[in-house]
Amino acid sequence: MQVLGEQLGQSSPSTDPRDRRKLKNVTFEYESDYRAVHDMAGDAGYSLASNWFTQLLAQLAVANSITKSQLCVFLYVAGGQERGTGVAQYTQQEITDGLNKLAEKKKDGKRITRSTVNRAVRALAGYKWVEQLGNGVIQLNVKLWFHGNSTAQHAVLERIAAQHDRDPEAFPNAIGPDVHQEELDLGFTQQTNYNRGKRTG
Repeated sequence: MQVLGEQLGQSSPSTDPRDRRKLKNVTFEYESDYRAVHDMAGDAGYSLASNWFTQLLAQLAVANSITKSQLCVFLYVAGGQERGTGVAQYTQQEITDGLNKLAEKKKDGKRITRSTVNRAVRALAGYKWVEQLGNGVIQLNVKLWFHGNSTAQHAVLERIAAQHDRDPEAFPNAIGPDVHQEELDLGFTQQTNYNRGKRTG
């Protein structure tokens, strides 16, 4: 502040110190910048999800185009990704145990099996929602769900693109699944069409 005051006081460009006028008083006015922060439930932080994809998830579930197991496995993995990487460190047994955590507390709680989780992970990889990088390492499609800022997301996308020879049809592009229509007993009076659109921007 002292240096800034001295610079402001030197109002004349003259090199002769006798020609300079000194500013005797500088007043700064400021107000606190209260930036709103997210108020999220729980202590696990939050992630950014594509609004388009979030609605698509609901549409796919109603259209019976994804199974309950696939939906649950994806949401569990998406919520457990490491910040700035899009990677979740889970074995299939850990996913199974994590999904069964509440069911174990109930006498008649329905549980998911490891073989069901295995099938769900394979299906999600086929949809290009996730990619298995090795035992216990799952890469999430960060165009759909990402825990981190945009700079980190672009870095992850660049790394993924390089690993796949920049193939426009490879992970994480060409998102599935193809929607099929199926009549459901959900209280609807007529069948609804669900058309999947590929996001372009």
